[in-house]
Amino acid sequence: MFRDLQEGDKEVFLSMVKTFYSSEAVSSAVEPKNFDATFKAALDKSPFMRALIIEDEGKPVGYGLLSFTYSNEVGGMVVLAEELYIAEAYRGKGYGREFFAFIEREYPAARRFRLEVMQGNTNAIRLYEKLGYRPLEYRQMIKDIL
Repeated sequence: MFRDLQEGDKEVFLSMVKTFYSSEAVSSAVEPKNFDATFKAALDKSPFMRALIIEDEGKPVGYGLLSFTYSNEVGGMVVLAEELYIAEAYRGKGYGREFFAFIEREYPAARRFRLEVMQGNTNAIRLYEKLGYRPLEYRQMIKDIL
């Protein structure tokens, strides 16, 4: 059901990423060149990220992007679920729940699993809370270097 992104996945991956970034699940648009860079980083087995394809009977129905960091606060590795996209026809069928169970099995040494969610994405928030996620009281700030 979950496998690493492969060279032959480029068209379907880019299509799903574009759909994700045109949805209300994200706060801002992203340059399409970034999608190609992400695809390349995944194929190059970057130590900073991992891209997964979610399949149903061999058919791609979604993807997940993970990134990795170390946190002194928890004394170990943090796995950040950067993106989780499931095609609309397959939502509500347990793929999200299975995705998070999968990453917890894949990274048993991780000290924290983290994600970001838009405040208005109530269906996703409901799922994440059922899975044991809770709000982090830190305010995030960013500085993009373009």
